[in-house]
Amino acid sequence: MFGAELMWGAGAPIGKLILAGGVGPMLLTDCRMIGAAVLFWLVSLFVPSEKVCPRDMLSLFFASLLGIVINQCCFIAGLGLTSPINASIITTSMPIVTMVLAAVVLKEPITGMKLGGVFAGALGALILIAGSGGAGSEGSWLGDLLIIAAQCSFACYLVFYKSLISRYSAITLMKWMFTYASILVIPFTYTQWSMVDMYSLPANILWSLVFFVVGPTFLSYLLLPVGQRNLRPTVTAMYNYVQPVVATAIAIAVSMGHFTISNAVAVALVFTGVFLVTKSKSHAEMSELGQGQSS
Repeated sequence: MFGAELMWGAGAPIGKLILAGGVGPMLLTDCRMIGAAVLFWLVSLFVPSEKVCPRDMLSLFFASLLGIVINQCCFIAGLGLTSPINASIITTSMPIVTMVLAAVVLKEPITGMKLGGVFAGALGALILIAGSGGAGSEGSWLGDLLIIAAQCSFACYLVFYKSLISRYSAITLMKWMFTYASILVIPFTYTQWSMVDMYSLPANILWSLVFFVVGPTFLSYLLLPVGQRNLRPTVTAMYNYVQPVVATAIAIAVSMGHFTISNAVAVALVFTGVFLVTKSKSHAEMSELGQGQSS
């Protein structure tokens, strides 16, 4: 999960470069979904094939809808209406939503350690975002609602499809999920392809686009099911707080910012939060502890 979030965090400035270079938001989404689908199908040719039962094919469709289509489309559409500051602040709500859903659906306990870890991570992320400052701090309520919808859809994906993810390899899961995502999105965005001359784009934009498809899309979504399979949903969601840390580090590395004491405090809070949630007891561990005490 750290590797996936690391690439998603690094993809933020690359994505901004691509959008500024003349590639529209929905066209960029198309490139991500189609490119990832092609890469996952190519890789699947070199690994043992898995047969997916019809019932799970339907589940993969809805998993794709929540984890990729609604999440990415709502986020990009919302980002076009609200400010980056508002969007970044709202994304910190995803681990909180996941924690509540996991408690209701999977009966995962909300322990004091888990609650403290989630809010420590959120506080650290908010300190980083507030420290970034910048222009365009005003957003719209519709844009904010779309960003919230994106976070809720991904939280639902993490909670409701944990058992499905444990039955198949990451390659099998993602080749079907991105295929479904491409089929769902292309009918609404295909007209935008005729509006952009890909051959006229500068070389740095094209290479950035290649990186965006391979790194923050293909590789990140290749690692995501591994994290989901081995971690509880709230722990998986907690790594979302790594993204602003990575974005801040990149900004400092390219001289777009400088390291401050507040940055150090924020990073410490984020990783403390992740550590606390990771170490908090699961439902199974709490049950075992209760049985041990009763006996």
